[in-house]
Amino acid sequence: MGPFEDVEYKVENGVAWVRLNRPHSLNSFTVKMREELLTIWRSLREDDEVGAVVLTGAGDRAFCTGIDRTEGMSEEAMAKSNARTSYVHFDDPGQELCPKTNKLWKPVVCAVNGMAAGGAFYMIGECDIVICSEHATFFDPHVTYGMVATYETIHMAQRLPFGELLRMQLLGAHERMSAERALEIGLVSEVCPKEELDDRARWIAETIAARPRDAVQGTVYTAWAAKEFPRSQALELCRAFLAQASSPENVRQGQEFFASGQRVEWKKR
Repeated sequence: MGPFEDVEYKVENGVAWVRLNRPHSLNSFTVKMREELLTIWRSLREDDEVGAVVLTGAGDRAFCTGIDRTEGMSEEAMAKSNARTSYVHFDDPGQELCPKTNKLWKPVVCAVNGMAAGGAFYMIGECDIVICSEHATFFDPHVTYGMVATYETIHMAQRLPFGELLRMQLLGAHERMSAERALEIGLVSEVCPKEELDDRARWIAETIAARPRDAVQGTVYTAWAAKEFPRSQALELCRAFLAQASSPENVRQGQEFFASGQRVEWKKR
């Protein structure tokens, strides 16, 4: 796949590494980056070599700071976003950034290295596991600069307690959430030194990628159904999930592994 201009892409040990690659612009996203991410998310659905994904940013200043304002409001960018004169005909320019919106059910580990702001929450909101470096910060400056925070707010409403969500959105650029606070409220599941971030993401992703793909992807799909559907409706879907994702061969191998007496080498978090 590729080559790409604004995204660095490689596959190692069953893991696709997707690295936003505009560190000079704090990994802000361009039309080109959106197009490249859309290609990656859609192509990964058909790539049997890949069992998990790591999404991160180049450099250590920022994971992503949202749309590139020097390009984002240009005539060309608006045309490519299919913007219309009527708000009811507006297509969200950030939807290409999102793995779940683009129907990718392989698990995505997001490694936040530095600032995550504004449009970064499209991606963070649709990742399955989020970890960050000790110097990571989270904030949304929309309101500070007279813009309504809409898509970002809805994405983060799935991850933040309501009061924390409104505090971040309404204080805008005037306050940044620390990595420690993000861990306390469950936005991230782990905080580590920036030098260890890639290694931690690699261990998580490679461990998942080594497991049977049908079982992993069926579990991811089920978890998101539980998040987005009413409980009774999600439970009704479980039979379909089990029937489609439970491969007899995978189950047989798993039972043989258990019966063999071997045990996994686990880590304590």
